[in-house]
Amino acid sequence: MIHSTAVIADSAKIGNNVTIGPFCYVGDNVVLGDDCILESHVVIKGPSKIGKANRFFQFCSIGEDCQDKKYAGEPTELVIGDNNVFREGSTVHRGTIQDESITIVGSNNLLMVNAHVAHDCVLGDNVILANNVSLAGHVHIGDHVIFGGGAAIHQFGKVGDHAFVGAGAIVLRDVPPYVMVNGQKNVPAGINSEGLRRRGFSSEAVMAIKRAYRTLYRANNTVDEALEILKKEAGTQSELNVLVEFLENAERGIIR
Repeated sequence: MIHSTAVIADSAKIGNNVTIGPFCYVGDNVVLGDDCILESHVVIKGPSKIGKANRFFQFCSIGEDCQDKKYAGEPTELVIGDNNVFREGSTVHRGTIQDESITIVGSNNLLMVNAHVAHDCVLGDNVILANNVSLAGHVHIGDHVIFGGGAAIHQFGKVGDHAFVGAGAIVLRDVPPYVMVNGQKNVPAGINSEGLRRRGFSSEAVMAIKRAYRTLYRANNTVDEALEILKKEAGTQSELNVLVEFLENAERGIIR
């Protein structure tokens, strides 16, 4: 169903069983997958490719030009997976040619009220961004990551799988997988053990990750020393591989 007040560009491609509510705008070069819902006053611009069963609440702005002053109208893209929910006022911008020219949002994510995903960000799957979370440009977020309300992360920052960033945190360095970050203190505060259990991690795996955390943060090791120890332990505990890979590629350093 498309409301009579909605404006749909001629080049937009609309899938089956799509609902587009009052006063929505779907621009040129937008692809909307099957079963998507645009509640009302939603703006989606292209080039944007949006998968199936995504729901956009009122006043979302999706696929807009980025806020980078270097952007000069080059053709860049936004790609969104399936089954995401974008709550009121959330914003997602397309990429820039200074990176890979693309912003990516995976599947099964929840962006709450006024969450912002800047240009060239890459979000994995099952991510939750609570109210007023801000991701600066070029940020990479892994799977099953949660950001508490009002948290923000610096440009080019990375957050590993299953990490938890507390409300109000200002993240200036990379957050390794499994680690929790306190709010405004922005320091590591143990592992996200409750989240891991909810996702089916075994008690043995959780204990191994806790030992890895102690190696990284409590044993007076440098990051390089901890990395060598964790590489050996990952040989028998596969859950540590994602942590090892993250540490090897943490260009901004990690929170300590």
